[in-house]
Amino acid sequence: MLERLRDSGFEIQFTSHAEAIMLHDFHEQIGELESALLNISLPISEVIGGGGGEAKMTQRLRRGLAALNWTKHNFEMTKTVDGVPKESISHEIDHVRRAAKGTIAFEIEWNNKDPFFDRDLENFKRLHAEGAISVGGIVTRGSEMQATMRERIEQFASDRTILDFNGLEQFGAGSPTKPQRDQICKDLERGLPFAKAWSRKFTSDKFGQATTHWSKLQDRIARGVGNPCPLILIGLPGSIIDMAA
Repeated sequence: MLERLRDSGFEIQFTSHAEAIMLHDFHEQIGELESALLNISLPISEVIGGGGGEAKMTQRLRRGLAALNWTKHNFEMTKTVDGVPKESISHEIDHVRRAAKGTIAFEIEWNNKDPFFDRDLENFKRLHAEGAISVGGIVTRGSEMQATMRERIEQFASDRTILDFNGLEQFGAGSPTKPQRDQICKDLERGLPFAKAWSRKFTSDKFGQATTHWSKLQDRIARGVGNPCPLILIGLPGSIIDMAA
């Protein structure tokens, strides 16, 4: 199952019998998810130039999933006493796929603060306990992508012969803040090439350890966050980054 994703470098992990559930109850939906993920590409220019708001790659993946009926849904759970509503809790899930034998809830955490993993997993746990979903899923940066991100960003600057801050702006890479410039200048004074000095600071600020990526997700799974909801976890490979675009 999901062999095309594995062959393309995606990391796949199942918990609490999610693999068996997906295989027997959601065979068609497996193909939908696989097709949507195999079709995504991430231009390096978007990695460099992405500003505030949701990343364009995430938006493309969302549109691809939505076209296959993986749509946003707000689950409402209400506690009643003698028919009178006393308490209401809602859980908004970005992608919900309903099928004949159950429901899949799926979240995209490309580059967020890592506590969002806790939110997602706890939502899945509550919804599963109430019988609202059968499986929860999360896609995030894979371990290889995370480990090689700085090298790819440095390569971006080297390939385009970016030698200073003006060069960054010309290629749409933005202008570092004063504290960022100060740190980069310190590294330049130590003899580092501009591409290396800038990529080190850029990567640590934008894709640092406190953001959503595979090892941070694994930390939560090891601690039992979201348990016992069956989960499918997917790590994006570095190969989806298009260094020429």
